[in-house]
Amino acid sequence: MLLHATDADIAEFNALAPQTFRHSLAIYLKDSNAYGNTYFARYFEWQGICREKWFYDCISRDMLQQQGVFITKHAQQDYLQETFPFQEISCELNAYDVRKCSFWLEFRFYAEGRQVSAGRQQIVFANHDKQITALPELVLRKIKRFVR
Repeated sequence: MLLHATDADIAEFNALAPQTFRHSLAIYLKDSNAYGNTYFARYFEWQGICREKWFYDCISRDMLQQQGVFITKHAQQDYLQETFPFQEISCELNAYDVRKCSFWLEFRFYAEGRQVSAGRQQIVFANHDKQITALPELVLRKIKRFVR
């Protein structure tokens, strides 16, 4: 017996398949010290850039401003290898440990095919009074698409 997938079957599979968000950045002279090494602090900055781009492109273009705020509860960055000006950096982002009010993001940074840094952030959702509150169900479903 042969199985044939319809366009609807493929669309449903793609919607359920784990996804990885990718974003590219470039290193410039302003990002480095006198020895040409990239400042470690830039990786934290790049985490924020990638996180915001992911929220905007994949979760909610208005960043859920009417419903509440995202708060970074924990952030960490592990430096693995040096990078230098004019290298292209590729960031991969995935989610994990998704809960009712919080989730973790994992960041993997690559240059020239080698992983140069890894980071993570715990994000909690709060109302405008800064009280932790449940993420909207649609948002939870969107975040879970990035769990790998």
